Amino acid sequence: MQVTERKRIFGLNPNIFFLGLVSFLTDVSSEMIFTLLPLFLANILGAATVIIGFVEGVAESTASLLRIFSGWLSDRLGKRKALAIIGYGLSTVAKPFMYIATTWGLVLGVRFADRLGKGVRTAPRDALVADSVLPEQRGKAFGFHRAMDTTGAALGLVFAAIVVFFLQRGTLELIRGTYQWLVLIGIIPAVLALFMFFFVREARKSSSGQNDSDSKVSPSSFDRSSSGTKTGFDNRFKLFLGIMFLFTLGNSSDAFLILRAQNVGNCVLYILLMLILFNVVYATVSIPAGVLSDKLGRRRIIVLGWLVYALTYLGFALASSSWQIWFLFAFYGVYYGLAEGVARAFVADLVPEDRRGTAYGLFHGIVGITLLPASIIAGWLWQAFNSAAPFYFGAGLAFLAMIGLLALVCE
Repeated sequence: MQVTERKRIFGLNPNIFFLGLVSFLTDVSSEMIFTLLPLFLANILGAATVIIGFVEGVAESTASLLRIFSGWLSDRLGKRKALAIIGYGLSTVAKPFMYIATTWGLVLGVRFADRLGKGVRTAPRDALVADSVLPEQRGKAFGFHRAMDTTGAALGLVFAAIVVFFLQRGTLELIRGTYQWLVLIGIIPAVLALFMFFFVREARKSSSGQNDSDSKVSPSSFDRSSSGTKTGFDNRFKLFLGIMFLFTLGNSSDAFLILRAQNVGNCVLYILLMLILFNVVYATVSIPAGVLSDKLGRRRIIVLGWLVYALTYLGFALASSSWQIWFLFAFYGVYYGLAEGVARAFVADLVPEDRRGTAYGLFHGIVGITLLPASIIAGWLWQAFNSAAPFYFGAGLAFLAMIGLLALVCE
């Protein structure tokens, strides 16, 4: 069957471009509304760090169970796009309720609904990204997607910083009225993101095994690095999931980075500017890291990213002044740029094509579920010992994960 290739946009498959726009707009919204959530809980609602860790952990972990199911369902139905739309829609509907939140229980409900939407959409969307390009272009595709996602996050933080500057300037703690304005403005890009799906198509296969989104794909080029079968996953993928569990157990919610920045003496405006720096670095590094992983291999780039993470967490543990936190957020952006998109491309390399949805569901599910114990442990370490303890713990597990990936998983 002859397949017609869609016209490329800036050299990219249209699916990759428009899915990037969806993530761009969604992150503008999410960063405006949820980035300062730890400060909302701590400064306005007076919640303890254990509660903050519990809220973030439960929201991520319980919703992550749905990622496994949604990925499997997208494989069964052969439909990625519809599930992605449902997921983004759920998150959009949940966000306005943060305007009226007055208890941490209500915040937990809103956060859970938002993460539920992410649980529905993430695995099918990542599978759609992987389905839309050649295997040797996966690193670049996921790098572009991560870069768009992160550029949106940076822009959302710029908007948040502007709002904070005009409403409370250099005030150390967050004010309720300021946060409510962030919610109202943040809803707009979330709605716009849904309209971008009009330009996204399912990546169907022709009878020759070619991909509808890119007719130049040869049947033999798909998953040439995967030794798995059509009926299951090989041991490399299973070991990779186990190593991701170990790494994520020390990678608690980024809420603790925000609390640590305030703990060292930074006001809300400065914290937002630090997060903008983090996202700019993240976006800048993502595409080159993805392209580099296409040439040098995914595993090396992931290990490099985890090394940067471990050193950055050690820095957060030892930090004693504001200027050090600025540098640490920049290095944290380097870690994300190196590891996030490349890890997703690595998943596609390790599994059969017709099980990508399930594989991404398991990958994101493992990561999300582990965030509950990770965040609770971090909150307990903070309260039982000191604010540096969670970061020593995270750095130690990252070093162990690096060793595991190098020793146990081949490319």
